[in-house]
Amino acid sequence: MSTQVNVAAVIIGVTTVILTGGIWLMTRNSGEVKGTTVGEVELVSRSGLHWHPKLEIYIKGEKVELEDGIGLGVVEKPMHTHTEDYREGVVHMEFSGRVTAEQTRLGNFFDIWGKKFSSSQLFDRVNGDEGVVRMKVNGIENTEYENYEMKDTDRIEIRFE
Repeated sequence: MSTQVNVAAVIIGVTTVILTGGIWLMTRNSGEVKGTTVGEVELVSRSGLHWHPKLEIYIKGEKVELEDGIGLGVVEKPMHTHTEDYREGVVHMEFSGRVTAEQTRLGNFFDIWGKKFSSSQLFDRVNGDEGVVRMKVNGIENTEYENYEMKDTDRIEIRFE
């Protein structure tokens, strides 16, 4: 009987080591993994993210406030606004699971909001309206516009002048 107990103890011990090692290998690369690609998809995180970039919009010098509850409703979108800070331009990015760079694009927030935004258009204004769209991210001119991949604490300023 003691031989059977010893064999069972060895099997349990080996199984525990294998399972622990497997779990460690699977989780050691979790979290933010910017730059990692899976096929053609660039991953930002494997375990979700909770970021808060700020967005300021000006049309002909007038500030346009974000709206309360953008992306909130029966189904909560991963990019949305909240009552307590939408006036400050805070965009809540609350993704779970795997997050790709494409999902963090500024244009996705405008799509959720139901507004148009690109290098040539802001809301219903287009370059033909005798104006131009300009964008700065963290004080630096940026020409990625709707393709810009937002990051935590970004300060994004869009102007149509």
